[in-house]
Amino acid sequence: MKFLDEAKIFIASGKGGNGCLSFRRERNIPRGGPDGGDGGRGGDVIARAIPGLNTLIDYRYQQHFKARPGEGGMGQQRYGADGADIFLDLPVGTQILHEDAKTILADLTHEGQKVVLLTGGKGGHGNLYYKSSTNRAPRRADPGEENSEMWVWLRLKLLADAGLVGLPNAGKSTFLSSVTRAKPKIADYPFTTLHPQLGVVHLDQKEFVLADIPGLIEGAHEGLGLGDRFLGHVERCGVLLHLIDGTQEGAVEAYHTIRKELSAYGNGLAEKFEVVALNKIDALTANEITEKEAALRNACGKDVLTLSAVSGEGVKSALRALMTHIAARGAPKKVCKPVSEEGWAP
Repeated sequence: MKFLDEAKIFIASGKGGNGCLSFRRERNIPRGGPDGGDGGRGGDVIARAIPGLNTLIDYRYQQHFKARPGEGGMGQQRYGADGADIFLDLPVGTQILHEDAKTILADLTHEGQKVVLLTGGKGGHGNLYYKSSTNRAPRRADPGEENSEMWVWLRLKLLADAGLVGLPNAGKSTFLSSVTRAKPKIADYPFTTLHPQLGVVHLDQKEFVLADIPGLIEGAHEGLGLGDRFLGHVERCGVLLHLIDGTQEGAVEAYHTIRKELSAYGNGLAEKFEVVALNKIDALTANEITEKEAALRNACGKDVLTLSAVSGEGVKSALRALMTHIAARGAPKKVCKPVSEEGWAP
């Protein structure tokens, strides 16, 4: 299933049904009173968050969603039926924004949440409604209320307990594949990962969701390399695992580059708890590991973990560090199996 995290769609509620102008006409009743019924109410447009979805791909191929109009009233005091509502089934974590792509109309943060985006038009009154003691034969019937319509943006921000960040080729996808059953594409060149990936980590009879986003570059917060969209997927993570490629020159510069982008993006990313880890130590000597670890510790002012996603050395220590912070914020959530571009990961 292909991953899609943004889509633009057109939505329209239903128009209200017209009221009916009618009089009772039966044999031996020459002066029957008004009997025109009211029109039905138009359908609403309702967004709802359902489990089991992690992509907006369905909204790439269908962009127009219209609720049914209400039916018109009829004679013999018959009222028109209400129009059927239309439901937009969306993944948990989806934001619905106005056409300007800035104003948030709704934020679906938990399963089963429903939000009415557009309300259907009210049905018009038939002439029976206007009958009174002083107006026995009203000839007034109202048209149904017009519907509402607009374009909206759907933007998915994945819900995960922990997120992986780092420069391209820092080993994030290798780490994800080594600790979960997700199958991200792995290769020895930058930007191998083009879409966010999710996996479930099982550790010490507990589990938590880990998100991997494509590598960030300088200027990511301004949209370079689609970085602003990728950063949105770790906004809701409780803790970040910052992986740094130990085989590259300038590990400290790499750390500062990512920290600068997190701060510039805002939305609380720079304030999130961060676990810093030097990756790919299987390709380094003991002296190189000690030297780079000390340099990173001085740069970030905290302990730095060392690990190798390939050999598995230090991986469990990193996972336990993440789990400790996740548990402090609340029990890791039980989740449905998240989908990645490659398939399902239990």
